Amino acid sequence: MTEFKLPELGENIEQGELVRLMISPGASITEGQPVMELETDKAVVEVPSSIAGVVKEIRVKEGEKIKVGQVIFTLENGAGGVARAPSPAKEVAPAAKPSPPVVPPVQPDRRKSTAPGPTEFRLPELGENISQGELVRLMIAPGNKVAEGQPVMELETDKAVVEVPSSISGVVKDVLVKQGEKIKVGQVIFTLGGAAPSQPEPSRHAPVEHISEQHEARLSLQAALRAEGKAEHEALPPDLPQPVEPAFAMPAQLGKVAGTAHGEPVPAAPHVRRLAREVGVDIHDVKGSGPGGRISEDDVKAHAKSLLISATTAAQASRGTAFTAPELPDFTKWGMVERVSIRGVRRKTAEHLWQAWTTIPHVTQHDKADTTELEQLRAKFAPRAEQAGGKMTVTTIALKVCASALKIFPQFNASIDLAKNEIVYKQYINIGVAVDTDRGLLVPVIRDVDKKNIVELAAELTQLSQKARDKKLTLAEMEGGTFTITNLGGIGGTGFSPIVNYPEVAILGLSRSSMEPVWSNGKFEPRLVLPLSLSYDHRLIDGADAARFLRWIAEAFEQPFLLSVQG
Repeated sequence: MTEFKLPELGENIEQGELVRLMISPGASITEGQPVMELETDKAVVEVPSSIAGVVKEIRVKEGEKIKVGQVIFTLENGAGGVARAPSPAKEVAPAAKPSPPVVPPVQPDRRKSTAPGPTEFRLPELGENISQGELVRLMIAPGNKVAEGQPVMELETDKAVVEVPSSISGVVKDVLVKQGEKIKVGQVIFTLGGAAPSQPEPSRHAPVEHISEQHEARLSLQAALRAEGKAEHEALPPDLPQPVEPAFAMPAQLGKVAGTAHGEPVPAAPHVRRLAREVGVDIHDVKGSGPGGRISEDDVKAHAKSLLISATTAAQASRGTAFTAPELPDFTKWGMVERVSIRGVRRKTAEHLWQAWTTIPHVTQHDKADTTELEQLRAKFAPRAEQAGGKMTVTTIALKVCASALKIFPQFNASIDLAKNEIVYKQYINIGVAVDTDRGLLVPVIRDVDKKNIVELAAELTQLSQKARDKKLTLAEMEGGTFTITNLGGIGGTGFSPIVNYPEVAILGLSRSSMEPVWSNGKFEPRLVLPLSLSYDHRLIDGADAARFLRWIAEAFEQPFLLSVQG
């Protein structure tokens, strides 16, 4: 029997809600076959099987929250067993953090020579798809005695720093590599003189675990501290509200890799050194409380906790008082209530908009565009868009109008980097379009809008909007926007104040067009008028610039020939 476990879904993505099971007991599945749909904060992803066989038992239900590493189903006659993650394009925002993933343990090279003379030690297999690493620290020198199982080097791969143990014993004769050098599996590291074969014995080293990212280390450390009791838990300041940028920057002391800046050994067991690496502490900075200054796990935790407290306190002082939501009254005093969890797209939308609203000083500029002639042109050329698989909507035309305006007003196609005191002007124009779905608001991004004609934009917008409604939109298709358009004209309204889609600096809102009397040529004439609403970041854009930008857009709607002349 083989177990299929939920694979890694992407960086910092630890769980999702099971939307649909695509298998049942008794079904035969092949490797790579989609077996379920999982909804995370931003997207619904199909999870493929990494094993093949006949489904024996399914251990989850639709609607259930599933964590990475949880057993989904079991197979009879299963093959494989290492689950493959979905495409990186479908990565989404984080949730709860489980234990760090485990890199397969280093398998010592058991090849021994019974012939007299030097014996070679070669770099053993480090794990699946790991063919080389960078030598961070050598722990031996010519003339040293080494024993089987003794760590002889620290090697940094793409995912972790691992201690490599010797599989032979004897006296080091020649060391054939240098620190900082890239070493491949099978390459000779050193030779021994007088080496003798030794009987295999159980490894004294636990599997080498993945070194977590700094914020993951913080979470795992906090969890460990909470487990030790209330006093330890209260010693850590409470987290600042999300989803603003992390409540603190990891201090410089957290993030070092133990041993990379030192050559001398430390009085600590391998599992203690491994813990120090996991939480990002340089073990040489830890004061040992044991005999002879020996460092324990508690010493590492205490040192990391003191660094976290200092960093969090400093961050709170620099930020001032954080916002805290007021406590709600007991609504049940007045009648029955129902509580529903905020999850998926709705939760992520709430977090993102709260961040945008609290970060950006918003101002909204309103104007109107006479689209009478434009509407006649739209009706005339609509069949061409339909032949290409799209619809010639006002939003499609607005894409082309805004792309032309962003070329003339580049400050609206920018972002602010306050950390570096810089304005980032983007040399590309990617425009997001807000789409209303049954799961909430999604914003697919159309790339290089300025390089496409209106018919091409109509087809692409139609395709992306349908993907959003069908829950097929990927994270990659919602990233990289420089400006956003949101159209509520299909619902109604005469104007509104859209929230800027951070880190962009402006967003255009379209409301419902209506026939209005417009004074022209000495009399009132019925004209089709489109309300426009532009919200912008006042840190970068002044009111006069916003008024000019919006008036240019209005005139482009009124006189489409402007797109050819100025755009």
